[in-house]
Amino acid sequence: MPPLYPIFVNLQCRPCLVVGGGAVAERKVMGLLAAEAQVTVVSPEATEVLRALAEQGRIRWLARPFAPDDVSGMVLVVAATNRPEVNAQVSEAAQRRGVWVNVVDQPQRCTFFVPSVVRRGDLVLAVSTGGASPALARRIRQELEMRYEEAYARYVDNLAALRAYVQERISDEATRRALLARFADDPWREAALVEDAETWRARAQAYVDAQVGTASERAEEPDPADGAGAARGAKSMRDAENGG
Repeated sequence: MPPLYPIFVNLQCRPCLVVGGGAVAERKVMGLLAAEAQVTVVSPEATEVLRALAEQGRIRWLARPFAPDDVSGMVLVVAATNRPEVNAQVSEAAQRRGVWVNVVDQPQRCTFFVPSVVRRGDLVLAVSTGGASPALARRIRQELEMRYEEAYARYVDNLAALRAYVQERISDEATRRALLARFADDPWREAALVEDAETWRARAQAYVDAQVGTASERAEEPDPADGAGAARGAKSMRDAENGG
């Protein structure tokens, strides 16, 4: 397996295809819907959940066998049937057209892998073994779920709002970066996980305002060196005016 390049892809409103209508295909469809993709399912049969999604208009279901042209116009394709020969056809058709394809449990036929994912709002933690051991990826995901609780979703939302506030208040990039880094560390992180969003955000903004005020006061203070230089210059001018 060649080295993999990890990326996060924006699939909002983009056409994606899932070939298969069983439980595995259902999971893949739900993941794509969570990313707000436009999902088409091709399969003679489908689970009750997939049928309901089709009736609700949330997915398009083509109740027939796969045809190679089904991959045309798709951004991403997932083959999730229980028939290896069909999965192979899907992979070949997608790769011929330069479409990214994932074949469940057949890493050699994939051009991308679906990681094991932990979602906490905008915080997304993904784990992949490149298809070598999905069981290990799941185990690590479970550990991450315990480590990063649901409160992290609120914390990340707070950081996003605070980042906009800091950008508005502070023009110097290095100062902004240093200040924002503090809010990613304890004790600010610890507090964000237990306090309500408004309380934490208000305290954080007050801290930013205090830092801005301190910086302004420092900027207004006369530099002692400049003062000494000015005094020496004034004395020189007086000496010159007095002839000496």
